[in-house]
Amino acid sequence: MRALIVNDDGVDSHGISVLARVAVDAGLDVVVAAPHAERSGASASLSALEEDGRLVVAPRAFPDLPDTTVLAVEASPALIAFVSMYGAFGPKPDIVLSGINHGPNTGHAILHSGTVGAALTGANHGSLALAVSLSGSVHEHWEGAEVVARHALQWVLTQGTPGTVLNVNVPDIPLSELRGLRTAPLAAFGAVQADIGETDQDPDDGERQYVTVTFSDIRADEAEDTDAGLLAQGWATATALRSPFEAADVDTADLPRTAADLV
Repeated sequence: MRALIVNDDGVDSHGISVLARVAVDAGLDVVVAAPHAERSGASASLSALEEDGRLVVAPRAFPDLPDTTVLAVEASPALIAFVSMYGAFGPKPDIVLSGINHGPNTGHAILHSGTVGAALTGANHGSLALAVSLSGSVHEHWEGAEVVARHALQWVLTQGTPGTVLNVNVPDIPLSELRGLRTAPLAAFGAVQADIGETDQDPDDGERQYVTVTFSDIRADEAEDTDAGLLAQGWATATALRSPFEAADVDTADLPRTAADLV
């Protein structure tokens, strides 16, 4: 089975090498293709740095996986997943593994996640897909993330459905303190919030303004049985996601129907 390993932290991040090792140990035919630099927050955007309409790709290497193809691609995670489906990096992958992200991807804010966006892009093209993230800002306890990723991958390979993403988050705590793995609904909020500061005039161009935007972590309510709440309690969480689909329960009958109605 062919596997694409991708992320949004960049090909040189530690998490992607951990996930690649998990995939190789599972017997998958692995190619790593990831952004050449950090592309966090890229969602499912199809953007790239190009030369004459061509993607820029450069070889890399993981010392502990000398036989694995590793590529640094000047593109967003979702574009990497997208073009892989058309043979850009070898045969079309049967599964897309995204991560291990340096930081959580919980709640409805996964809409903005490049990690989840790449996995959803693969799923949208009929692949199996798994996204894995390690919470916190220090990222010291990779052993727990690796163990959970191994179990999650086996579940996806044996019980997963093409077109669906299993989104997994692991707390950054010692493996001995990990309480287990639980399925969880998405929290109503995400991992971060935006703070809007003052609006300043550009001193060199009076028609332009600057809006100051900063991001800060949101502490989850540990009482909630959501992905963010359970993660804060010391549980790894798993949430099944599906690519965008129509909201069939919304009544749009009052929209104009004929050309005459539009005049």
